[in-house]
Amino acid sequence: MSYELIATLMFSSMMLMLLTGQRVFGAIGFIAVVAALLLWGDTGGFDIGFSAAMKLMKWYPLLTLPMFIFMGYVLSESKIADDLYKMFHVWMGGLRGGLAIGTIGLMVLISAMNGLSVAGMAIGSTIALPELLKRGYDKRMVTGVIQAGSSLGILVPPSVVLVLYAMIARQPVGQLWLAGVVPGLMMAGLFIAYIIMRCRINPVLGPILDESERNIPRAEKMRLLRAGLLPIMIFAVMMVPFVKGWTSLVESSAIGALAAFAAAVLKGRMTREVFENSVRNTLGITCMFMWIILAALAFGAVFDGLGAVKAIESVFTERLDLNPWTILILMQLSFILMGTFLDDTAMLVIVAPLYVPLVGELGFDLIWYGILYTITTQIAYMTPPFGYNLFLMRAMAPPEISLRDIYSSITPFVLIMVFALVLVMVFPGIATWLPDYVYNKP
Repeated sequence: MSYELIATLMFSSMMLMLLTGQRVFGAIGFIAVVAALLLWGDTGGFDIGFSAAMKLMKWYPLLTLPMFIFMGYVLSESKIADDLYKMFHVWMGGLRGGLAIGTIGLMVLISAMNGLSVAGMAIGSTIALPELLKRGYDKRMVTGVIQAGSSLGILVPPSVVLVLYAMIARQPVGQLWLAGVVPGLMMAGLFIAYIIMRCRINPVLGPILDESERNIPRAEKMRLLRAGLLPIMIFAVMMVPFVKGWTSLVESSAIGALAAFAAAVLKGRMTREVFENSVRNTLGITCMFMWIILAALAFGAVFDGLGAVKAIESVFTERLDLNPWTILILMQLSFILMGTFLDDTAMLVIVAPLYVPLVGELGFDLIWYGILYTITTQIAYMTPPFGYNLFLMRAMAPPEISLRDIYSSITPFVLIMVFALVLVMVFPGIATWLPDYVYNKP
């Protein structure tokens, strides 16, 4: 049996197991170990899994994962994140669409605290959505705002998805995080520009907050501003020393976790329940990602051993005679297709052993490609019929918002994301400028 046929059989078997509802890490790890045993016998087969586990345990930057997840859960469970929305509510309520703009700002800051899109979705749908609906905002527009804003969680640092990509692509996590900053802020800016233009054309979509709600004492406004800026201060305390080169990435993640914990204690919100929930959720998500990374490393090692990447490259470049950019675009389209029925980690783990080495062979920068992958995943999250964010919103939204409303709400935001993706593809410096500046400065 040829190596190409073995690689095809592995890939199709893995997809079949995933379609039966098996856990991602279980399906991928099982196929990797079985294939290794059949190809190289007991010794080689067991060595594949063991070496993958050792590589994972020795990867020092992985310590950032539980630190950032813990920081996000502490800020969320202690309700410090709620103060952010109260700040936006008071300070931006006087603008048309101001609360929707404030919701995007909330999502950016939640992303900078947690690194998971589901956290932004949960906070946005439980805190922002009821307030927006109660004040007469168009339900379709605000539903799209929350879905689009929450998707920034996997692009803005400290993105957990980029940690996973870094491990599989063997790229520095710090450079990937910095590469996500400008595209993430650019996308948030595009969302805000759309809201402003849409509400200016049709003011009914985002009415100004009632005068009675905005007319509060200046002292109270300043108190809300200070409370809302606390998470921003925590993020600054964590990231500034890292960007300046004073601390390593792992040290900065520990500073962020300690700063969040200290803030919750000083505000009197670090109860036993908050601490237990934060630790339990941190442990659960960290273990899940470690199992997924372990399975991906084992699967990738088998694929490398088979030479499958070289075979796929020859098919695209020699037999089909496609240029590198055509191949890259086809990869992005396949991500969007898979995103209709898989989440981001599953997509990355399934195709990373194929795509990431191939991207390198085609001469593209892997840091830049990590941002392309992440933006494409954001688009896939919101693409019908089975986009991940669509069903999260359906589960969390009030009864008056139908699935049809949710589907129709995302169209303009998906188009904005596609525009942002094209910009990053045409102008790679949008993603690469900041990491190059930080890491290559004298």
